[in-house]
Amino acid sequence: MSSYDRSLYLAYAEALRHPGDFSAAVSGFFSTDADINIVHPFNHMRGAEAYSAHFLRPLQQAFEGLYRRDDIFMSGQFEGQDWISSTGYYVGRFAQSWIGLHAPGALSYLRFGEFHRIQDGKAVVSYIFLDIPELMIATGQWPLEIGPGLSRGYTGLIQGPATRDGVITEPCDPAEGQQSYRIVTEMLAGLATQDEAWRPYWHKNMMWYGPGAFGSFVGVDEFASFQVPFESQFQGWSGGTKKN
Repeated sequence: MSSYDRSLYLAYAEALRHPGDFSAAVSGFFSTDADINIVHPFNHMRGAEAYSAHFLRPLQQAFEGLYRRDDIFMSGQFEGQDWISSTGYYVGRFAQSWIGLHAPGALSYLRFGEFHRIQDGKAVVSYIFLDIPELMIATGQWPLEIGPGLSRGYTGLIQGPATRDGVITEPCDPAEGQQSYRIVTEMLAGLATQDEAWRPYWHKNMMWYGPGAFGSFVGVDEFASFQVPFESQFQGWSGGTKKN
């Protein structure tokens, strides 16, 4: 990925770091016909203007003084395509109802995770995740009490990396990137296996930062208590044996 593509996102992120009119930043980052996919109830949008009109401006109206902070940002190639990924929080005073949620009139945080495919200097395909359940829990509007593991994990504001190096602005070593890709792919292939083949990839005191409805966990055993029943729903376990 070129330094220009990284700078493209960094300029976009910088513009959103302070309350204001985000329209120019959005049109500068997303292509006019970008394929933008956001979690329900927003779902699919086409282009920069639709993103501003149907998501970002309504969010600004609901959250007074809205701004955004990036805690992790990285970029690179995946299967021959240029991608940018980031995660952080939208921050503001939740002052007006939004997507059916009642406003508490207090400082609130909305966690985001984004993946953008870059082509010809614009984001052409985007997948945007919002931790709406976490916001519901924080504002006392989550209807369920149960969690999938030994206990419900921690739900609340997650700090950025302790090493304070989550925002990577310089080019990365492609060989190191490929090694990371291989390790992560191998670990994912070990999820929901009877012998828990994923365990050797994690430190015993690992931290797993999960979505609000499930929460975050410290320690590999706490993670396993969530991960095994959760992943088994997708893998077709029955009586301890995985179905193909």
